Amino acid sequence: MTTDKRLATLNITGMHCGGCASKINTALLKLDGIDSVDVTPHEGKAVSSGSPLPDDNMLRDDVATAGDYTLTSVEMAEPATAALDPSTHQHHATAQEQPKGSLYPLFLIVGFIAGVTLLVAVSTGDWSADPLMRQFMAGFFIVFSFFKLLDPSGFVSAYRGYDLIARKIPAWGWAYPFVELALGVAYLLTWVPVVTNAVTLVLMLVGAAGVLKALLDKRAVRCACLGTALNLPMTKITLVEDLTMAAMAAVMLLILSI
Repeated sequence: MTTDKRLATLNITGMHCGGCASKINTALLKLDGIDSVDVTPHEGKAVSSGSPLPDDNMLRDDVATAGDYTLTSVEMAEPATAALDPSTHQHHATAQEQPKGSLYPLFLIVGFIAGVTLLVAVSTGDWSADPLMRQFMAGFFIVFSFFKLLDPSGFVSAYRGYDLIARKIPAWGWAYPFVELALGVAYLLTWVPVVTNAVTLVLMLVGAAGVLKALLDKRAVRCACLGTALNLPMTKITLVEDLTMAAMAAVMLLILSI
């Protein structure tokens, strides 16, 4: 299976932190032809995909405008190689299902949140759907926002690779972890449930649309749901995660309307 998308590994000197990654990401995404960028500052690499990709001189000039950075070389991958041999580089994997082991941290964290939710139900004796979903979503948003806030600039860089709003409005990427945190607290305190669930429903559906587009385009992007502290691949699991949260918000809105 081949694809018209091309992958290029850009070797860049001068990057040291998530802030550097965010600057490089923002600069490269402005170029015509680049669909996604995955920057790893500690390795001095940025993997970009698109069709057609800009030439080396344009990439070099663009990197220089981001700050005190220098593009030393560009390694191109042929379309067939990008589609059939993703092992050529750890970041060259397309947005297909990855080995389950790479998703272990996500499953572990969601499992812990679900476990705590069940323990609360055992303690209170209340097994009705509304409090179960509300407590799970409170834990989900609070824990996931925590991981995003460990490296805000790194999260923004990864999130802009696929989120429909963040790609157009960079400030949204910076605000999103705090929006998630606010939603988690709102669920925990049962604050205006109609508003909380309506906002969650919209956010999760918009997020799902961005994930679906990245999967259909087979873009080589990192899932930013747990920030950059954990290197999670973008898979169908991410889409299921967003749609499940949207479904729970919709169910709670339905319960409130009865």
